[in-house]
Amino acid sequence: MSDHRAAAGVDLHLDLDPALTRRGGLERALREAIRAGRLTPGARLPATRRLAVELGLARNTVAAAYDQLVAEGYLTARRGAGTRVAPLPRPTAPTAPTRPDTPTPRHDLTPGSPDVTTFPTAAWLRATRRALLTAPADAHGYGDPRGRTELRTALADYLGRTRGVQAAPERIVVTSGYVQALALLATVLDGPIAMEDPGLPFHRDVVARAGRRVVPLPVDDRGAATPTDVTAAIVTPAHQYPTGVPLHPTRRRALTAWARESGALVVEDDYDGEFRYDRQPLGAVQGTAPDHVAYAGSASKTLGPGVRLGWLVLPPRWVDPVVDAKLHADHHTEVVGQLALADLITTHAYDRHVRACRLRYRRRRDLLVRRLTDLNVTAHGVSAGLHALVEHPDETSVLARAAAHGLALSGLRDHWHDPRDATRHGVVVGYATPAEHAYRAALDALTRALTA
Repeated sequence: MSDHRAAAGVDLHLDLDPALTRRGGLERALREAIRAGRLTPGARLPATRRLAVELGLARNTVAAAYDQLVAEGYLTARRGAGTRVAPLPRPTAPTAPTRPDTPTPRHDLTPGSPDVTTFPTAAWLRATRRALLTAPADAHGYGDPRGRTELRTALADYLGRTRGVQAAPERIVVTSGYVQALALLATVLDGPIAMEDPGLPFHRDVVARAGRRVVPLPVDDRGAATPTDVTAAIVTPAHQYPTGVPLHPTRRRALTAWARESGALVVEDDYDGEFRYDRQPLGAVQGTAPDHVAYAGSASKTLGPGVRLGWLVLPPRWVDPVVDAKLHADHHTEVVGQLALADLITTHAYDRHVRACRLRYRRRRDLLVRRLTDLNVTAHGVSAGLHALVEHPDETSVLARAAAHGLALSGLRDHWHDPRDATRHGVVVGYATPAEHAYRAALDALTRALTA
């Protein structure tokens, strides 16, 4: 078959069968393009003279092929409107089996997300515009797997002054969110990894998919216990998920002492680290043991999960392995978002946005606590973060009533490594998730779900 591409009118690939006459080959190729949907109803075909030149055919041959397809109903031709594909009925494709539709809840108090309607659109647009106007040409090419130096430099300053992190730019790797950061670390680590129990099931799955064995790390009212017999431990010291307890100072010291003595790595997931309501946010554990703690953060809670930007601050010996893993995972994280975030940080627009969010979420936290107090229910872990734990002995019934009232909630049961070993029961309430106008109605639904 000869291969031709008609560049006039529409960009169309045509296979002309040399076993047929030139006219017959053109007619068949056009029919097949129309039947396959590559030429859609209403698409305008090239003029006969232009198509004849493109395909090396006589103009009369093209005109005769068009006339034949008009007669067959594949094409229409009107003076002044040219030759177009006719509106043919499309064959009905067999219907694939589908899952039953899951009703969208009217109210959403699931944890793990901020109020995405607060995204600082105007500030982000200004930052993006400035970043694009000042970015060097090489910003649009393949770059350093660690990320743009502009963002790593900005993060080193920001994390140092707000979280107490010892972060040199060369020890920072920019990732596509926390999940990728976790996957990269799990890829380069050897041996079993301890993860908090209870904790987020999805994060355990990420580590397990990298081939690592996950070991439960018990959590009590002082936070995560000190691990043993593992090569790494992943913890959420600022605001443990889902219990909300911060890691006690004695546990912090024991954790870093264990890492120094054993040579193991502590992975600090700074979950909710920016949002503390009773005092200044707790400093990161990494600041007390930078050679033994890998610090992980992201913009998912401050800006929104749609901004796929996270970061790792690594001990020196882990920089090269993680950079190599990043290189082979996706080469590097997209650049425009990095430059925009760097601009937000250096102009302090990011600080202003975080402070505004902290005030907004504190008001929501206060309203949630008042509502629960009226029900004689205690919310745990409310000194920080974007979620609260509400213990209840009949978790299953609460979730069922919530669903009946159109409320999405997260149960505590599934957060345990083995739900059969659960020592606490209840629901995890994400009070940051709803838009502002929907929050009170969501709390009304929560009240009904908690009331038998």
